[in-house]
Amino acid sequence: MQPETRYASSEGINIAYQVLGTGPYDLVFVLGWVSNIEGVWEEAAFARFLTRLSSFSRLILFDKRGTGLSDRVTEMPSLEVRMDDVRAVMDAAGSERAALFGISEGAPMCALFSATYPDRTSALIMAGGYARRTRAPDYPWGPTKEEYNAWIDQMRRDWGKPFGLDARAPSMAHDQRFREWWAHYLRISASPAAVVTFTRMNGEIDVRHVLPTIRVPTLILHCAGDRAIDIGGAKYMAQQIPQARLIELPGSDHFPWLTNADVVLGEIEEFLTGTRHATEPDRVLATVLFTDIVDSTKRAIEMGDQSWHRVLDEHDRTARRIVEQYRGSLVKATGDGILATFDGPGRAIRCALDFETAAAQIGLSLRAGLHTGEVERRDQDIGGIAVHAAARVMALSGPGEVLVSRVVTDLVAGAGLKFAHRGAHKLKGLPGRWDLFAASP
Repeated sequence: MQPETRYASSEGINIAYQVLGTGPYDLVFVLGWVSNIEGVWEEAAFARFLTRLSSFSRLILFDKRGTGLSDRVTEMPSLEVRMDDVRAVMDAAGSERAALFGISEGAPMCALFSATYPDRTSALIMAGGYARRTRAPDYPWGPTKEEYNAWIDQMRRDWGKPFGLDARAPSMAHDQRFREWWAHYLRISASPAAVVTFTRMNGEIDVRHVLPTIRVPTLILHCAGDRAIDIGGAKYMAQQIPQARLIELPGSDHFPWLTNADVVLGEIEEFLTGTRHATEPDRVLATVLFTDIVDSTKRAIEMGDQSWHRVLDEHDRTARRIVEQYRGSLVKATGDGILATFDGPGRAIRCALDFETAAAQIGLSLRAGLHTGEVERRDQDIGGIAVHAAARVMALSGPGEVLVSRVVTDLVAGAGLKFAHRGAHKLKGLPGRWDLFAASP
């Protein structure tokens, strides 16, 4: 659930912030470039990342002035002004001392804050960060001024689209849903004029002289193949900050909350608390059940909307009761059926058989399909080949039939269930031919 957005006053400017978690350590999360602290919760991977951070900390995140939900300003803030905003947010959140976690452009601001206010900084964490944004004779890890200005010109032309995604999230660059979220996120984070001004100012950032004065514990994380910010800059910071620890991550994503999220979270948790918890597996073996109401559209037309909705409500209540009876998990209602998972295929089959019997008592005919395989947890939903297979099996089942794959029959041998072979079938989008069986008590 998205936390409440509040406002802190910093020299008359309203800074939007959120607080979540009740851990023993305050952690201020400084988002890079532009942000919208309500928009971050619309992306599942980002939301999981923040939720996990809040499981071992009291997490504080905010939008810099001029971006997101904070006040718009006529002039973009310097690093000094941004530090004032961090202090204002910490004061409003009742945080006397906190670890700072800066991503990308947030990293140099956090570095400057930790050197300037060590009494308010318990630790410094930087991911995909840098000390200087553009190249210099003694700093070869950034773009030239000409390259940077050309990038800004392209930004001005393409703002509103999923700008810069190929460099920042190569692993998701071809995911249409993610591309749409990123484009929307940028639009609600800053206007075209604001982001150009903001990015020009970022090009002037250089905190190299500050690094040797940092005296708080420092953790630096950076992908070896980061296409947005060269890892050479991270190595430079690790050499300049006393006793800083650098962790090179595999891959090329600039965002730490994507492919390396579990590693990043584990390192941060251990860095702050001294221990790390085993992450809950995202993939588990499960028996997947899909059901569908036979001729649902025809029945809806015959009964009319109100009567049909009453029947659907009864269908959903019945499904929930029977799935829980067999220790399953009702993932979702699909409008005219359900998707559920079980940790045992025998219980899944008996649930499907009982559900069909109960549905008949309220005048509905169901078809059901089951397959056992590895599923991927996605917030409140599931995905993976096993889910697709179960859906394809269900589509081939007849009215009043519970159809299962051979994997399911093999796993319930000796359970007292009966099966009738329904032949080998090609399942759309899946390799090979699949032996399917109709189950009965």
